[in-house]
Amino acid sequence: MSIPQQGGGPIERFEQLAEFLASGEKPRDAWRIGTEHEKFGYCKDVLKPLPYDGPRSIKAMLEGLRDEFGWTPVYEQDNIIGLSFPDGSNVSLEPGGQLELSGAPLETIHQTCDEVNEHLREVQTIADRIGARFIGLGAAPEWHADEMPMMPKGRYRLMTDYMDKVGTMGKTMMYRTCTVQVNLDFGSEADMVQKMRVALSLQPVATALFANSPFLDGKPNGMKSWRANIWQNLDPARTGMLPFMFDEGAGYDAYVDYVLDVPMYFVYRDGKYINALGQSFRDFLKGELPALPGEKPTLSDWADHLTTVFPEARSKKYIEMRGADGGPWRRLCALPALWVGLMYDQSALDAAWDLVKGWDHETREALRRAAAKDALQGEVNGIKLHDLARETVAIAKSGLKARAKPGAGGLIPDETHFLNALEESVETGRVPADELLEKYHGEWNGDLSRIYAEYSY
Repeated sequence: MSIPQQGGGPIERFEQLAEFLASGEKPRDAWRIGTEHEKFGYCKDVLKPLPYDGPRSIKAMLEGLRDEFGWTPVYEQDNIIGLSFPDGSNVSLEPGGQLELSGAPLETIHQTCDEVNEHLREVQTIADRIGARFIGLGAAPEWHADEMPMMPKGRYRLMTDYMDKVGTMGKTMMYRTCTVQVNLDFGSEADMVQKMRVALSLQPVATALFANSPFLDGKPNGMKSWRANIWQNLDPARTGMLPFMFDEGAGYDAYVDYVLDVPMYFVYRDGKYINALGQSFRDFLKGELPALPGEKPTLSDWADHLTTVFPEARSKKYIEMRGADGGPWRRLCALPALWVGLMYDQSALDAAWDLVKGWDHETREALRRAAAKDALQGEVNGIKLHDLARETVAIAKSGLKARAKPGAGGLIPDETHFLNALEESVETGRVPADELLEKYHGEWNGDLSRIYAEYSY
């Protein structure tokens, strides 16, 4: 989850809210790729989550990365809660100690994959030293809610208290899930709208292809992506498929109106999170926020509030693709390949829109639910997710070919090989969750503890 935003001046005009989003517009040659991925850390001997403090802990991981590899520490109330690097990358913590790399804005997926490799090498170096390991899954397979630590971040304390009041699975999402996502640029308001429409419509394909959370509390949970199922049963005010983005006239103003209607979590002041749970940013604009009577917001407050909405695709100064489970190394590179192929070549983007533009909101929502339950075996009104994934990956491949971004000093002509893992899934109809379930019911004989040795990084 996001760290506090910095550097925004006072909001003096309502129009500044939309202008903030519009300020993310970039010319095509300045479009970049930002990949984020989370993973669970655990104690190697007892196979339990890493606590925050102690010799074998999340804190020890962060301090080790700081001391060994030159990361700059980020603190909250004297607790180290993240790391930053001059290239724009940072390491942060999810509520239950999931370690997240938010990658630098990079030009190619070759660079993205190099970044992933380097980060996992650094993490493994420190983890080996303290007796820990990390695993990429969409949900914690065995650990119960009361086993998960809470990271010392004020934002998470507030959110934890609030989650029980809305939806049914908020704390499970916070403490026991991991994702991989990619952040992409847009060139104009119209480009943002087209990309958001394609992103929202095809997010179920990403959910299906990357489904990797079929276990919870030590047994199968009936879903291929339990993480995706959680997001369908969370705070409805701030999640979902954003049907308004498909209306005529959709754009920055419509997105601003949506976010303004989402209840607030907090205001960040002087290193502390001030409780504004359930309060209205519209009241804040009028100087009538109960948490800070008489005070009006800054653009930093607006940027913070934008991070507290969690639709399947999210717009800020860039667009976030949020539908995929965390997973193995190959799929950490495959997710940006999928979305860059679809989004960064106009012919591919147009083809993707042609694929989905006839759907209504009910179809998109039904596909979202089918993907979580059945992955590529899902079907809605004659639309088979397996067939849809095949077409989607083919369009992405054409987009990557058209980009023609070489790697390995020119020896690799483009980025298409990063789709290999997805093409294998399309060919076989099997995704990571299918493989895990087969092993659980087969060679593991119901012993889920074997997942750690076989699937850790």
